[in-house]
Amino acid sequence: MVDQLVADHEDKGLRMRPEVEQALRTVPRDRFTPGVTAERAYLADRSVVTKRASDGEAVSSVSAPFLISEMLNQAADAVDGLRGRSVLEIGSGGYNAALLAELVGPDGSVTTVDIDSEVTDRATACLSATGYDRVSVVCADAAQPIQPGRSYNLIIVTVGAWDIPPAWAAQLTDDGVLVVPLRTFGMTRSWALRRVGDRLVSHSQRLCGFVSMQGTGVSQVRHVDLAPGVELRLDELQQQVDPESVNGLLSAPSTQAWAGMSLPPATVLADLDLWLACRGTDEGQQFVVLAAEQMAIDAGVVAPAWRFGTPAILSKGGLCYRGELTWTDSRFDLGARAHGPDADAAARQMVEQMRAWVDAGTPSPVLHVLPAGTPDGDLPAGTVLDKRHSRLAITFTS
Repeated sequence: MVDQLVADHEDKGLRMRPEVEQALRTVPRDRFTPGVTAERAYLADRSVVTKRASDGEAVSSVSAPFLISEMLNQAADAVDGLRGRSVLEIGSGGYNAALLAELVGPDGSVTTVDIDSEVTDRATACLSATGYDRVSVVCADAAQPIQPGRSYNLIIVTVGAWDIPPAWAAQLTDDGVLVVPLRTFGMTRSWALRRVGDRLVSHSQRLCGFVSMQGTGVSQVRHVDLAPGVELRLDELQQQVDPESVNGLLSAPSTQAWAGMSLPPATVLADLDLWLACRGTDEGQQFVVLAAEQMAIDAGVVAPAWRFGTPAILSKGGLCYRGELTWTDSRFDLGARAHGPDADAAARQMVEQMRAWVDAGTPSPVLHVLPAGTPDGDLPAGTVLDKRHSRLAITFTS
């Protein structure tokens, strides 16, 4: 498993820190995934669901090793190593807490918290059985301070969050780091955020996916059906769509436009997707996420870049989304597919934004997190998202 993870990091142009590699080679993952085979436990790209809700939705899991390794690397890079550090983990499965215990060593500390007593009881049992009794396990709603008055060098969140509760920033040391899978415009990224005065500023980010946070920090994604097996996902407060206004939209005339580029496979299209969310809309338009079941794609109803969540621009009577890539040898071109009376113009507008991103040097997003109520004049120039407890400003840098 670890051999594959190291190779995968190298393929992505990333470097796995030696201490993270050693921790992954030391902690027995199968001891934290009872009920599944060892072969299943050690699949590098698969999570193991450990609890489901009554409707079958996963509410707790042991995350996929590739994602765990990337987030641990993010954390260690952002704080220049975890040895001797004090760490709070939010979302407990046991395995990641054991890895953190290896990384902080005997002079550091790890506290892991979960809102579900069934999850924390299981984590406690697994940690005890594998010799990681020094990890402190707490059952609580992590949107509130866990141990008032105590601060942490690192807070790492292993559930999908929609906002940054004030308690998280308040519990960080002055130079502390928060690593959190945060949804912005319906797309989840693991952001490594450094505390800088009254704000948090990102050090790195990776596209990811997690089970959603529970408790007072919960925020549900809203869904609007477009056609059988096709939906729009709305996640931000300002996103509002009348279901009647999009009824039959995919039956309208459609067009396909291409950006006319030749890009290498290493191009980080997740960065482009956030660029489109921040730069791709004019007055009367809004950014949404389109998702589709495979049967709708096979039937030719839609042809999205990624069926689980593709960036889209919705306007009055029209929809445009990033379409499938077209490959020539080992390089690809970007395209946009649009439906509606203004489909040609909408598709051209999206591919112009794609070209603008490439011309700008394929810049990466930078996230700034400030307290709710921060005046506009104190925000960096960028796209602003207002959450319940915070104001997010997204900028881009090459």
